[in-house]
Parts: sequence; structure tokens; C-alpha cells
Amino acid sequence: MNELEDLKRRIDQLESLEQIRQLPAKYALSVDMRNFDAVANLFVEDVTVSRSKRGRQAMKEWYSSVLREPLIGTAHGVAGHIIDLEGPDLATGLVYSRNDLETSTTWMIEMMAYLDRYERREGVWYFQRRTPLFWYQCDISNPPLGGGENKLRWEGQEWTAGSFHDAFPTWAEFWDNADLGTEPVKPPAPLHRFLETFRGGTAPPKVKAAPNA
Repeated sequence: MNELEDLKRRIDQLESLEQIRQLPAKYALSVDMRNFDAVANLFVEDVTVSRSKRGRQAMKEWYSSVLREPLIGTAHGVAGHIIDLEGPDLATGLVYSRNDLETSTTWMIEMMAYLDRYERREGVWYFQRRTPLFWYQCDISNPPLGGGENKLRWEGQEWTAGSFHDAFPTWAEFWDNADLGTEPVKPPAPLHRFLETFRGGTAPPKVKAAPNA
């Protein structure tokens, strides 16, 4: 590869990263303002919505149905965003999200992350899929403390466990190995392979999305 081709490739990567970074912010605004046309158009045309439903129309219908009762309002706070470019038209990302949720009786808070897959089609980057990883959901005045597993405590529903740590083997390794800190430091991840290295090649967990995801 000559210098000009390398420069074009690097510029394309920078433009791709910037386009991808906009997706979670656009998603948060679109969900919070209940613009489900905008939400659907952030995803590839043949996005999988359920086992039997695909496409943007099905996605719009799903969001329109689940973002009603018991929710009144939502505010998604997008935080850190890590992006791995897997190739010219594919990428993986992880986005933290701390969200405030209003119901008719209480304010709920949740801490979560989205494990994303992005795809570029005809020059535009889209979500291919979003896998929500929940740590906790609870009344804002009563956060779940301690090591209990059932930290998804939605009003009027049975408490359940989230999957915030399931996508990352290092969490269990830390608690299983008291001598972990004495082991030699591993080599750094290759460029654009941070998440792949961090997760050790594990498959994305299968998660039932919460109504406000």
C-alpha cells in the first residue's frame, strides 16, 4: 500500500468512527422524544426485531408499543463509547448508558451498557444490532446494594438478574482468582481489536430487552 492509499484508508476510518459515534446519541434523542421513525432509520433495513419479525416497520411498531405504560418519560445519558473497526464496513462497539425513567408513581434509574454491531451500507453506518447489558434498575431512592444478583427491580415486576458483567470474562476471573494481580501483564490489544481482546472472543449474551431499552 502506497502513502496515498494509506492516507485515504486512514481518513475513511476517521470518518467512519465519527459517523458511528453519532449513532448512540441519535438513538438516545430519538427514543426520549418518541420519534420511532428516526429510531428505526438508525438500523439496517433488514434488522432483526424478533424471531418472526424483521425490518424497520416492525421495529417502529415494537418501540411504539413498549414505550408506553408504565413509562411516562425517559432520559438516556450516553457515556463512554468504544469502537473496534473490524473491516471497511463492519464494526463493534460498547456504549455506557445511565438512564432516568419516569412512571406515574416513581422515578426509576438504571445503569447499563449496549454491546453494538455496526454495518456500513452505501456509505452510511447503521446499527446492525444492539444488545442491552443491564446492571441495575430501581427506584431512585432505593438503589440495590450488596452482591445480590436480582438488581433489575422494576416497579410491579418480579426482581431479576441483569447481564451487565456476563459479556466480560474478566469479572468472574477477578473474583475466582485472589492472586490475579501477581500474574504477568498481558500484551496490549491490537489496534481496533480492543473489545474483541477484552471479551476473549465470547459470544454476545442473549438478553431479553427491557421496555425502555
